Amino acid sequence: MKYLLPLLIGLAAPLQALQPEDFAGADIVILGEVHDNPAHHARQAQAVALISPSAVVWEMMSPEQAALVDPALAADAQGEALEWADSGWPEFAMYHPIIASAPGAAHYGAAVPRAQFMKVIEGDLSQVFTEPKLYGLDADLPSDEQAARNQLQFDAHCEMLPPDAIPGMVNVQRLRDASFAQAAITAWRETGGPVVIITGNGHARADWGIPRFLERAAPDAQVVTLGQGEGEVMPEGGFDILRTSPPVERPDPCDAFR
Repeated sequence: MKYLLPLLIGLAAPLQALQPEDFAGADIVILGEVHDNPAHHARQAQAVALISPSAVVWEMMSPEQAALVDPALAADAQGEALEWADSGWPEFAMYHPIIASAPGAAHYGAAVPRAQFMKVIEGDLSQVFTEPKLYGLDADLPSDEQAARNQLQFDAHCEMLPPDAIPGMVNVQRLRDASFAQAAITAWRETGGPVVIITGNGHARADWGIPRFLERAAPDAQVVTLGQGEGEVMPEGGFDILRTSPPVERPDPCDAFR
């Protein structure tokens, strides 16, 4: 994989506006987000308008939902058609401008069914993915990476996960990242690109997210990643472009575990 842009470090880069040259020559652009931050979605819509993608891949949608995407529909009508209110994702009005910014794009849903999550947690990761060897899902992670990812999952779940459940959660993350990469490669081959992926920062990170799987399965793809922070808190894991927005007020996520 050929990364087109140098990693931007520090807090000066996040203050800069996105420019067309940020995405010049890209085949696949991964636009990270914090899911409930409206400013992140506004920046994604800006990026999509600059890129004019032939396809958009959605973490948040199933293939069946993506087939129903219609840029001509108003946000309320589109959200109702997609049954978005039952999806568990933040309100559709935040995502609708992304669709409106790509009126000619094909849409691909890459959401992994919950039934597959349970199979991964209970068994072999390689048995629930169609091309495990190509995407590296037939092998264990290096021990240091496994330990780091175990700790991240433990912290993300407010230190409430039982230890024996944590490796399964890491495998769910690997499955999702590989599935998003696989959908993007399919979209790229079917439409010619460029392809945009709308996903969370954790999936967009270069070190162990979608880019790693793209590098294995489509090493000739030119990939650019955008990570979005809140205030001075920036996402970790390596990104070609970093931007920040004001943080969103939200309840303590650990309240649900207490």
